[in-house]
Amino acid sequence: MSRRRFLIAAGALAAAPLARAQRTARLPTLGILSPFPQPTPQYIANNPFTNRLRALGWIEGETLAIARAYSAGREDLLPAMAARLVQAQADVIWTIGPHAALAAARATKSVPIVFWGVAYPVEQGLVRSLAQPGGNATGIASTASPEVHAKRLQLLREIAPATKRLALLVAPSATRTLAGEPTALNTKAYGAAAGALGFELRDFEFESDADLEDAFRAIGAWHADCVTADGFPQSFRARSRIAAFATGSRRASAFAQRDFVEAGGLVSYSFLIPPTIVRCAHYVDLMLRGASPAGIPVEQPSVYDIAVNLRTARTLDLAVPPALLLRADKVVE
Repeated sequence: MSRRRFLIAAGALAAAPLARAQRTARLPTLGILSPFPQPTPQYIANNPFTNRLRALGWIEGETLAIARAYSAGREDLLPAMAARLVQAQADVIWTIGPHAALAAARATKSVPIVFWGVAYPVEQGLVRSLAQPGGNATGIASTASPEVHAKRLQLLREIAPATKRLALLVAPSATRTLAGEPTALNTKAYGAAAGALGFELRDFEFESDADLEDAFRAIGAWHADCVTADGFPQSFRARSRIAAFATGSRRASAFAQRDFVEAGGLVSYSFLIPPTIVRCAHYVDLMLRGASPAGIPVEQPSVYDIAVNLRTARTLDLAVPPALLLRADKVVE
């Protein structure tokens, strides 16, 4: 073999391992931790979060690996799932809802966490303050102010001015602290708003679908004339049952998500979800590029949505004020 051919062959052999290494180099990994069921492939491929990540240059399988962990309604599985994401060396973990955020925060103090749908992240111990989180977690808070609850109950008061006894369905585990201590944050927030609007509030706890019937019976025994529910995963999964109970027992209702109104509830005041999901993608982008969550402020929703179900109002013999209908973003006929 000539010297020239030998050098070419040797160069090719030396380059081969490098080429293989480049092809198999580890991609940055995003872990997704959620209490909801696994989405369909169609939704995974086309949703606000994926689309914004793609626009930011993060394409699954090309520039980003994604490890998904969905507990399908089993909040008790989230801690083990969070631990597995950490063991899999996720570079960033995006969490959906308070249970997932707390599970991830307990699993790691070093992997950046971007949370979504957490109320009162300061009080729950996820961050030191909204402006300076100070640890390994930041993201989008579903609310950090009791004013949102007050606006929701104000809508209920406008449509059903004669109501007095307000039953609050609440899942206590959704607002526990990082240390596992109960906080009753939602009950306190609703309590302040209810008192100012002339409601007598009582909370009714549940953690699973099996608990709901007991809660419904207790609400009936208390003779509540209106119902509300927190916006956390347990309530959201049971939205059709909760809306059906309220309307079927002729109780006015107000909720934290439009989905409840579409399921038959009376009125909702809720933040718009897609813009906050898009903002989470930006937070993930920052973390993947090396930013520290400690100094990135927690954001709160800035755009809210009013939905009214006129069919339910007619069933309950309630007249929705025309001014409220003009303000509504969604009216279910």
